[in-house]
This record gives sequence, C-alpha cells and structure tokens, in this order.
Amino acid sequence: MDGPEIPLVEVVEVETAADFAMATGADESVIADLQQYRSYLEDWNQRMNLVGPSTLEIFWSRHAWDSAQILPLEPEALTWADLGAGAGLPGIVLAILQKNRPGFHMHLVESMAKRCRFLEEVVNGLALPATIHNSRAEDLSLTVDIVTARACAPMTRLLGYAQPYLKRGATALFLKGQDVAVEMEEATKSWSFEADILPSFSDARGRIVRVRKLGRGR
Repeated sequence: MDGPEIPLVEVVEVETAADFAMATGADESVIADLQQYRSYLEDWNQRMNLVGPSTLEIFWSRHAWDSAQILPLEPEALTWADLGAGAGLPGIVLAILQKNRPGFHMHLVESMAKRCRFLEEVVNGLALPATIHNSRAEDLSLTVDIVTARACAPMTRLLGYAQPYLKRGATALFLKGQDVAVEMEEATKSWSFEADILPSFSDARGRIVRVRKLGRGR
C-alpha cells in the first residue's frame, strides 16, 4: 500500500545567502549570524561528527533553508523545543531567525555532553534566545508551543520522546525523509496519533510531519 498522497509543491532553490534572504526575508544581521554558525560547524566538525562534511558545502539549502521552512507553519509559536538538537538543526537556525522577536525562546535538548558544549558556544557566541538541556528529551518537564526534531530517530521512538510535550499541549513538527510513510505505518503499532504529512520546500524527497494528538496504541 502506498503512503498518503503528498501535495506537489515547487522546491525553492536556495544555494547562496542571497537566495536564503530572498526565500525567508532574512536581513543582514540574520545572514551574518548564519554565516558565523556555519563557521562554528566547520570548526567543531573537525573534532566531532556533527554534520556530514560534504553538507557544509551546501549549507544554505541543506541546513539553513531546510530548517527555516518550518517556521511559517506555526507563525504564532513563541516557545520551541528541539529534541536531539545535536548540531543545532533546526533549533539554532530558528533561534537566529527569531532572535529579536519578543518572547521567543528555543530549548535545545541534547543527551550528549560534548554536543551540548558545541551548542553552548554557538548560543553564547551569537547571543541567542535559547537554553541548552543536557538531558534525555522524555525526562524534561517543559511546556512549549512546538516540539521539533530533525534526523533524531525513527517515528516510533521519536513519538515516545515527544509524548510528554504533546500531553502538555505542544504541536510537533518533524523534518523527515521520503520514507516517512513507512515509519508512520510502523509507529501505528505502538501509537495512536493524528498527523499530516506536508511536502518540503527544500528537497523534493523531504517531508514535514505535523502531529497534534498522540496517545498509546490500542
């Protein structure tokens, strides 16, 4: 059985900082912060595996634009939690974009201490409205508007990480790949949920999963 039909959208090609600014409306200060973030990634990637080295060459499309595209899906949301934040995607990008928005705050949740040290350097260096939590996602008691994740875990496990946040009223926005329908079918064995699969504007193979209700399966 094929997965749910995904609406066709035109992928927005973002290859440069100027392309990103055009796609998002980002001003010079945002572009400067993203450039500095890219430099942090390049530096720290020599010491630990944060992102694939080849993806830094396509930073604006693969990392910046891929992360930024979820922001307009929930434009009123002020508090976010990025689970398995790792290299800071999408959390750092979103925090940069919303840096000067009153009331905005990003919680970066990461269980590996060395990755938290990277996140701390970026957050402090760029003066971002973010807090780093060196913890397992399901062990925290955060109340947020949106919980997000990218390249964190298969849907079955990811829903387990996100469940406490959704119980407290959050909506989930997960960045996923083209096999997400298979992951979601597998997740129905353990979970009952209402979800939409949305197309990605950064990659024709990508998907965004929005989950509003989540409970244990029958």
